Amino acid sequence: MTASAATAIWCLSNLPSWRRYRRALEAPAAVQERLLLEHVRRNAGTVFGRAHGFEDVRCVADYQRRVPLMDYEDYDPLVRRVARGEPGVLTAEPVKRLAVTSGSTAGPKLIPYTDSLHAEYARGVGPWIVDLYRQAPRLAGGPAYWSITPRLAAPAVPDAAIPVGFDEDSRYLGGLAHRLVARAMAVPDCVGDLRDHDAHRYVTLLLLMRARGLRLVSVWHPSYLALLLDAMRAQWDRLLEDVRCGGATLAEPLPPRAAAALTGRLRPDPSRARELRAAGPGACDRIWPKLGLVSCWGDAAASAPMEDIGRRLPRVRLQPKGLLATEAIVTLPFGGGQARPLAIRSHFFEFIGRDGGVLLAHELEPGGTYEVVVTTGGGLYRYRLGDLVRVDGFVQRTPSLSFMGRAAQISDLVGEKLHEAFVAGAIATVFRGRTAPSFAMLAPEETARGPAYTLFVEADELPPDLDARLERALCANPQYALAVGLGQLAPSRVVRIRSGFQAFAKRAVSRGQRLGDVKPSALDARGGWSGVFTPAEDRRDRRAAPEAAF
Repeated sequence: MTASAATAIWCLSNLPSWRRYRRALEAPAAVQERLLLEHVRRNAGTVFGRAHGFEDVRCVADYQRRVPLMDYEDYDPLVRRVARGEPGVLTAEPVKRLAVTSGSTAGPKLIPYTDSLHAEYARGVGPWIVDLYRQAPRLAGGPAYWSITPRLAAPAVPDAAIPVGFDEDSRYLGGLAHRLVARAMAVPDCVGDLRDHDAHRYVTLLLLMRARGLRLVSVWHPSYLALLLDAMRAQWDRLLEDVRCGGATLAEPLPPRAAAALTGRLRPDPSRARELRAAGPGACDRIWPKLGLVSCWGDAAASAPMEDIGRRLPRVRLQPKGLLATEAIVTLPFGGGQARPLAIRSHFFEFIGRDGGVLLAHELEPGGTYEVVVTTGGGLYRYRLGDLVRVDGFVQRTPSLSFMGRAAQISDLVGEKLHEAFVAGAIATVFRGRTAPSFAMLAPEETARGPAYTLFVEADELPPDLDARLERALCANPQYALAVGLGQLAPSRVVRIRSGFQAFAKRAVSRGQRLGDVKPSALDARGGWSGVFTPAEDRRDRRAAPEAAF
């Protein structure tokens, strides 16, 4: 089956879901309550359901009275029982697998996956895919690259009686969708078996360079794509030779599953090698002349890296991704514009406002910022996802949400309480009127003058007054300003670095994260980053415009 045929079948199979989602956008309150009551009825006999009186729940208010807001730590003992094979703990249906999610300083979390949770993801991804190809039908005419990252070894779970982790990224979709996506891929999922990151990146590039008809690229963080493009330029001659001769320079044997799958894909292709040589490593529009869209994160700390991709691929449309986590799908791109409405047919959602009050989807206010709470078919009830979102509009009657950062991402050395969302806004203010840096992250560091915050920036040049501008922006937080005024904190500083995201990702992977899951943020409360990043030559822009020009 060709990639275009697989894509067409995938889209057709999701048309009913697309229609139902489009209708649901008009009635978020009714759709959400119906979904919640289905969860409650189905799981009333579980250990969790009995403990929280599910059999007496008749409405949303009943549910909220009986079930408290919960963090992962509250679920961990129950998940451990699930892992040992005990049935009926969180869900009445069997748990097929425990997905592993990272990014927490407390170590990996285990998320129960059921058939219901698979179906909930499909009810979010399906409408997005149909909407995407309806808006740009030409994207369906060839293969796509769906980001595949090296698979980590599953964490050891004592007495685990069910599988831990997914052997392929696309299995999150389950069933037919997984099989069809596999057919449409320019890079097969088995490339994730290459756990050496350099080998994985090289084989990925080799397959992408052979895919002249590439139509769509879907990655998580845009910096991941930037690293691929940088590596393509650095290894251009070797890649051309492998395209020409069929992978003869691959130094180490591929894992068996990858070797079997890639046998037909790595045949010698001298004509493609000549075409690539004529194009050159910087001419992406000639390397992939039919590439029409890149889907990637574009909110919060990912906004500047996405702009960088736009500069590298000026003829390609960029689509900011919806908010998707291992635990739940929250929003999806829909309607052909920048809107990302709530995935209201997937899970039951609640939102915690700044005042601590809990609202439902139809109660959100334009411009409001909220923390996301989900109830899913995987057995998470009133689970605090930890993501902050802002209402940027509505699609019919359903809110469209932008990701703002992590609710728990706070740095508090001496009472200054810097939140990630505030820091992201401060960085945006500092660089207003100039090209945004490809990487920028604030972190506490110990300096000769005492503890201070350092903004690590990757950029070609920096204005001479950047330290002062950063300090003024941070002092908009009165607790921070007080701490500096009292001498508890030294004034902030800016350090220009090289290969910021690459170094950040390397450290994250060394701590157990999957490369594709790495999400740099505007703020990292952990210290020690001065020893991780490589300083760049300090070339402050002495020709910078005066203060009023910013």
